This record gives sequence, structure tokens and C-alpha cells, in this order.
Amino acid sequence: MTLTSRLATRADLPALRPLIDAAIAGLQRGFLDPAQIASSHAIMGLDTQLVDDGTYFVAELDGHLAGCGGWSRRATLYGGDHSIGRDPAPLDPARDPAKIRAMYTHPAYARRGVGRLILSRCEAAAAAEGFTVLELMGTLSGRPLYEAAGYRVVEHLTDAAGGVPVPLVRMRKNLAGGVVPPRHDAGHD
Repeated sequence: MTLTSRLATRADLPALRPLIDAAIAGLQRGFLDPAQIASSHAIMGLDTQLVDDGTYFVAELDGHLAGCGGWSRRATLYGGDHSIGRDPAPLDPARDPAKIRAMYTHPAYARRGVGRLILSRCEAAAAAEGFTVLELMGTLSGRPLYEAAGYRVVEHLTDAAGGVPVPLVRMRKNLAGGVVPPRHDAGHD
């Protein structure tokens, strides 16, 4: 088993979209009911700004696309190209947390280190640009991975943009060690 990662390109988009759909539909079973899973498609997905910014990774297992995910130096916390409320404003590493975004593993490759690999690439890249705190909006199915990687819940909320409320958790991690700072920024989707 050879697990590799690389930066995503626009040429990857046609293969990423079905992977993301499969991850949303498959990995949330047992955490959300069918109506919540259907509603999730309205609030989740790929933000191609991440690909254009060079902050989105793909993971391949034995040459097969297994997962994707990225980080952002922009204000948007979550959502895809189709989501309302996206904010491309740049973040200040001295003041703002970088955002972990659009993390998906194809269900056929779950629990094989795909998410951990992508998350570690994102953390290293954000740290290299001077960010010391990371923030993400996690699904209930993603929460165990993020907690195992040192993220802590700072807020529980729901998003009903898809018609049915979907529970989410805002999580943070301090890259420099120590206590996760309290949430100080509001107004993000």
C-alpha cells in the first residue's frame, strides 16, 4: 500500500467531485439521518479557490484517488463553490487562524491514513506561512479524526441552508502547543 499526496490542479476537478459526493453520502451514515445527509450537499463541497490558491491536496493510494482536502489563508470557513456567504478576504497569520477546508476521503479508502496525511500537509503548509492556530468546521463523522489530531471543539452549531439542520462543530488547534484560544471572529458562514 503506497499512500502519496500532491497539490491538486484544475485537471483533478472532474475526479474530485464524485469522490466528494461519495464521501458526503457514505461516511456520514450512522452520524446523520438520510434527510441530513441530503441537506449536507448544500453546505459542503469543493471551493475551487483552494485549488487556485495552491492550498488543496489530493491523496492517492496505489495510484487511485483516495481523498482530498486543503487549508486556506482566506476568511471562508466552510462550503463549496455553490455555498452562500463565502468570504475571500485574506487572513492575518498574526491574528487569524488558518482554515482547514473541504476534507474528504472516499469511503473505499476510509481509515487508511488518508485524512491524517492530508491534514498533516495542510498543517505544515499553514505553519510555513506563519499561522499558529488552525480552525475548521467539522462534521460529526470527521470529528474523531480531528480530535485525534489535537483539535478541540469550540462551538456546536447547525446549518440548515440545505433545508434540514445539519449539526457541525467548529474546532481549533494551536500549532505552537498550549491552550486553544477562544473564538474571536464572528460573521463567517
